[in-house]
Amino acid sequence: MLKRLMSVGLMLVLMLSLLAGCGKSVTDKGTNENAESAANFPEKGITAICPWSAGGGTDTVLRGLTQATEKELGQTITVANQTGGGGAIGHAAIISAPNDGYTVGMITFELNSLPPQGLVPFTSADLDPLLRVNMDAAAVTVKADAPYNTMDEFIEYAKAHPAELNIGNSGAGAVWHIAAGLLAEQADVEFSYVPFEGAAPAITALVGGHIDAVSVSAAEVQGQVQAGDLKILGVMSDERLELFPDVPTMKEQGYAVSFGTWRGIAIPTGTPESIKTILAEAFKKGLESEEFVAYAKNSGLVVAYQNSDDFKAFIATNAEEVATVMKSLGLAAK
Repeated sequence: MLKRLMSVGLMLVLMLSLLAGCGKSVTDKGTNENAESAANFPEKGITAICPWSAGGGTDTVLRGLTQATEKELGQTITVANQTGGGGAIGHAAIISAPNDGYTVGMITFELNSLPPQGLVPFTSADLDPLLRVNMDAAAVTVKADAPYNTMDEFIEYAKAHPAELNIGNSGAGAVWHIAAGLLAEQADVEFSYVPFEGAAPAITALVGGHIDAVSVSAAEVQGQVQAGDLKILGVMSDERLELFPDVPTMKEQGYAVSFGTWRGIAIPTGTPESIKTILAEAFKKGLESEEFVAYAKNSGLVVAYQNSDDFKAFIATNAEEVATVMKSLGLAAK
C-alpha cells in the first residue's frame, strides 16, 4: 500500500509539472490568438503524441494512420512516444501542448480509467476529441471443453457458484478487468478476478486450465480459438464481429453490455475551429484511405469511426460507466 501511495504521489508531481510547464491551465488554456488562419494551415510538420511505447498496438495504429493522413495535409506527421504511468504522461502531454494545431495525440481508454483511481489531475474534458479510430470489444472466452456453451449457461453456473469462477484479465483496473466487472453488475453475479501482466499471460493461464475464463479482446484469443483450445461465449459489441461472425453479442443473449477498449485522435482545447476542421477532415480521409483500410484488415483492427461530437459524447458516457464499475470493484479513489 505504501509503495502504491508513493507511486501515485510521484505520478501527480510529474503530471502537475508537465501541465504547469507550458504556462497554461488545464481547464482554461484559451484560444491561441496567434493561430494561423485555415488558409495557411499547416505550414510545417505536425507532432502526434502516443502515450504508449513504440512497437505496441496503439503506436502501430497511430503510425499507420498518420502515414495515410500526411498525404491529405501535405506535411509530415512525426510520432512522439511519451510513455509512463499507464498512459498518464502521454495524455498529459497532449493536454498541455500548444493549441495551434501542430500537436495532436492518440487518446485511449485509459483517459477514462486513470481519473477515478485518483492517479491524474485531469479528465477527458480537458481534451478536444477529433475522431474515434477503432474499438476492440471484450470477449468472454473459456476453454473449448468447458461445460458451458452460451452466456446463459455461464451466468447460471456463476449464480450457482458465487465467486468461484476465476476470470483472468490484463491487470487490476485495466480495461478487461472493468469489462468483467460490468458483466457481473449487469448479470447480478459475483466473479473472482485474477490480474496478469497483460492479456497474453492471462490467455496462457486459461489454456493451461489455471483459470476459468478471460475477458480480453477477440483478436487476442483468435489463434487459440482457431486452434481449438478456446471458445468465445459472447462479445461485448453492438454487432457481431467480422472476425467471429458466428459468435453472438451479449445483447443478443439478453445482457445489455457493450464495452471494450478504444482509440481516437484528440487535440488540446482552445485550438481554433478552422484548424480543428482541417485536421478532422484530413484524419477522416486518412482513416478511409485504401492504405489504412488494407492495414486495418491485415491486422484485425476493428475501425469504428465517430466524428468529433459523437466521439465526445461517447467518451463522456464511457467515463461514467468506468467510474461506476471501478467503484463497485473497489478500485476508485477514496
